[in-house]
Amino acid sequence: MFIVTGVSRGLGKAIVEQLLQKGEKVIGIGRKHNFLNDNFSFISCDFNSSDEISKIQFDTFNEPVTLINNAGIIGEINRISTKKEHDLSQVLQINTVAPFEILSKVYTKIENKNDFTLVSISSGAANRSIPSWSTYCASKAALNMLTENFFLEERELGHTPRVYVVSPGVIDTDMQKEIRSAEPEDFSSHRNFVSLKKNGELFSTEEAADRLLNLLQLPYREEFFVDLRNF
Repeated sequence: MFIVTGVSRGLGKAIVEQLLQKGEKVIGIGRKHNFLNDNFSFISCDFNSSDEISKIQFDTFNEPVTLINNAGIIGEINRISTKKEHDLSQVLQINTVAPFEILSKVYTKIENKNDFTLVSISSGAANRSIPSWSTYCASKAALNMLTENFFLEERELGHTPRVYVVSPGVIDTDMQKEIRSAEPEDFSSHRNFVSLKKNGELFSTEEAADRLLNLLQLPYREEFFVDLRNF
């Protein structure tokens, strides 16, 4: 059983497509979806709404479960000093708080804690500051730390879930369109991202999904900070 967030587009959609092709059962969570498959069930939820997240309920899982926390937003691309309205609360809610609310809801329903896998889709931006991406960098850094804490805390309790923090590389998604549409004067790395697209250096969502699912097939060595560009 796989649970995937952010399934309406991008990497989340590609992951679900490949899982369904393999005959896996999938629960998708997001605002909308386009899947028609007997193995797919959908939970409608806006991750910006704590009220909507609080209403999500899961039955007890007595089978192996993989939760892929993929949903995320880039936030406003601008310098902190020139933002007219700060979006830190919204970006943290969607990129950091919501994934751990979903994790808590799923994990409490896992009958055998050792049959659980958590994948947090992070970013290289979690480990280095990118000017004009302050809220995104902060949210992904927090996601990394919370995921690592979950891993260490469960080991203290004698549980052995598989836990991954995955940096997927630069993928050709709608988020990349948002990045390229930022005002160049507000974003010093603008030219770099335009060049990545122009030169065909972006991963397709299909390739990124394939690399992620290949990773999950490998023996787990507790090396949970993973860069998909190495797979």
